[in-house]
Amino acid sequence: MGRLFGTDGIRGKANIWPMTTEIVMQVGRALAYVIKKHSHRHKVVVGKDTRLSGYMIETALTAGICSMGVDVLLIGPLPTPGIAFITSNMRADAGVVISASHNPYDDNGIKFFACDGYKLPDETEAEIEKLVLGENNHIDKIRPTATDIGKAFRIDDAIGRYVVFLKNTFPKGMLLDGTKMVLDCAHGAAYKVAPIVFSELGADLELIGVKPDGININQDCGALHPEVVAQKVKATGANIGLALDGDGDRAILVDEKGNIVDGDKVLAICADYLQKKDKLKNNTVVGTVMSNFGLEMCLKERGIKLLRTKVGDRYITEALRAGKGNIGGEPSGHIVFLDYHTTGDGILTALQVLKIMNETGKPLSELASIMQPAPQVLINVRVKERPAFDTVPGIKKAVEMAEQTLSGKGRVVLRYSGTEPVARVMVEGENETQVKALAEAIAGAIQEAIGE
Repeated sequence: MGRLFGTDGIRGKANIWPMTTEIVMQVGRALAYVIKKHSHRHKVVVGKDTRLSGYMIETALTAGICSMGVDVLLIGPLPTPGIAFITSNMRADAGVVISASHNPYDDNGIKFFACDGYKLPDETEAEIEKLVLGENNHIDKIRPTATDIGKAFRIDDAIGRYVVFLKNTFPKGMLLDGTKMVLDCAHGAAYKVAPIVFSELGADLELIGVKPDGININQDCGALHPEVVAQKVKATGANIGLALDGDGDRAILVDEKGNIVDGDKVLAICADYLQKKDKLKNNTVVGTVMSNFGLEMCLKERGIKLLRTKVGDRYITEALRAGKGNIGGEPSGHIVFLDYHTTGDGILTALQVLKIMNETGKPLSELASIMQPAPQVLINVRVKERPAFDTVPGIKKAVEMAEQTLSGKGRVVLRYSGTEPVARVMVEGENETQVKALAEAIAGAIQEAIGE
């Protein structure tokens, strides 16, 4: 959406533009300026994941916010959805998450929540961007002094508040006694809170990725590498495995046989459950253009509509808030349960699936068999520019040929990443070999025309 913001806040290499202390401090100043609409003492919640650069970014952001006369509530490492919850719970004016989610440790990012726990709308982010880039630089003249300068406070009970919130989304009286669970926290933001939640509910935990050192976040673990959990599940005879990402807002599950259960299957399981309970709003599930065709067919068989949005959990949430439904998500494991929370939450997602397993008495493998995914191939191509795909003759021709070959029994989706210089190619169809060949042909055309 501009020079700073992507689809999920600001992100980049730590200490390289735009993730420099200078820019981050200006972002803090701009955020504080934007939220100061009333006369009360304003406050902003600031949390982070476990990256080494988090200390640097947190300090610069805090300085910027305080310099505008706004207080900062520092909560340290906590999952992104936890920060959204704390922002609303503590009646703060905004919340800021310092994290680059699933990216390597040397990246970092900033994303924002409004006072109600929902992500800031695009218009507000655009306003912040204009202020930071000097297109509306009158805030430089605002320099509170003396007692008008903001303060920073360390909040010590944030984890406890979030644990109570999560446990309250699980049925009262229901316990996980006898449930053996492999839990991988990716050495990320959930490394403390997730084990507390599941152990207090009675689960027998096998832990992975709970020893962050600042540089091992997402390294050969977590949602990017669910095969690690799958191997441990099979080795230990666990009932379920859960792999979280670096900021804890998405979950990839593993059944008791070691099979990976992605976000599409979780949506199918939960939508079927909610429909049977007469709790599926509008008989609709919100997905994205990347949601597997198999999910659409599974839902259609049950009379449930799949509404597709652009990629990004913010767009799923916007559709849900517009009254379209109460559950939505992405294959990557971002699942939004609007009845419980304002954003995707990996721990909450696992709790909902565990509830269904407990109530039905069915293992996860049986529940997941509700959906048969269509063959799908995803290819990423690094690019040097981002023209509209249909304006590049070679790419347009490759797509047209693929769609003719699929003859309406598959899909081609091209999009640019919102956080990286990458074009994403997705092809679905009935024949895996054919799908792979078509995806490779399109990726080759992209590489030849605009590849790095």
